[in-house]
Amino acid sequence: MTTNGITDKVHDIGRRADDSEWFDKAVRFGLVVYGLVYLVLAWLAFQLALGDYEGKVTSKGAVAQLAEQPGGSILIVLVAVGMFVLVLWRLFDVFFGHWGEEGGELWRHRAMDLVKAIIYGAIGWSALSIALGSGGGGGSGTKGVTAKILALPGGPFWVGLIGVAVIGYGGSQIYMAWNEKHQKKLATEGKSGEAGKAYLLFGKVGYIAKGIAIGLVGVLFVYAAFTQDPGKSGSTDKALHKVLQQPFGPYLLMALAAGIACYGLFQFARARHLST
Repeated sequence: MTTNGITDKVHDIGRRADDSEWFDKAVRFGLVVYGLVYLVLAWLAFQLALGDYEGKVTSKGAVAQLAEQPGGSILIVLVAVGMFVLVLWRLFDVFFGHWGEEGGELWRHRAMDLVKAIIYGAIGWSALSIALGSGGGGGSGTKGVTAKILALPGGPFWVGLIGVAVIGYGGSQIYMAWNEKHQKKLATEGKSGEAGKAYLLFGKVGYIAKGIAIGLVGVLFVYAAFTQDPGKSGSTDKALHKVLQQPFGPYLLMALAAGIACYGLFQFARARHLST
């Protein structure tokens, strides 16, 4: 068999797996799990705004919170499974998706899929580590990672580049919501009627809130690069604490928490009305 024949065979296998009914149901389950994590994250942010929470407001902190609930050990295993299914989903798109696209558009979409796979994988790994008893309530290790990068030749440049990339990703989420491109994530029936209007509103508010939170994390990395101080970088938790320290901080954080909750609800809508 020729190289082209092998490539076509692999692509055919990938497309069939991506189009299968069982995989479709697994992806929908993963989106429900993903939405649940964001709802818990929003609740932690809301508690932080009220001064009632001292833990880490990160996705790992949200998973740790789920682990403390009745039946939590089973719940976080389901979170891990759901997240790793989403990783496979995005990797299928990286290697077998975006047919008909070419050039910059193709590689931009593949890069976005890879970023999503990394995000899903990080949440899944957090759940797995907690399930195996090797992970705590959500320390991110961002300071340590930043310190190692700063110690490399040209370290501040690389940390700054990471920050700019994170800001760019956050900006892409806001851009997508502002231009209502998130509508493509729902099938036609999910965009019709009063329920459809609510779903689309959840998505618009949710993606904007998510973009802001991610963008703030990127700003922290850029600041760490300029100061060459790894302690200035941080995860979502540190970014939200910075919001809390601003004038009217608790109210701003409550609004951001509400937006994050909307993002979680939109994932439920996607799970029910997933666009093919």
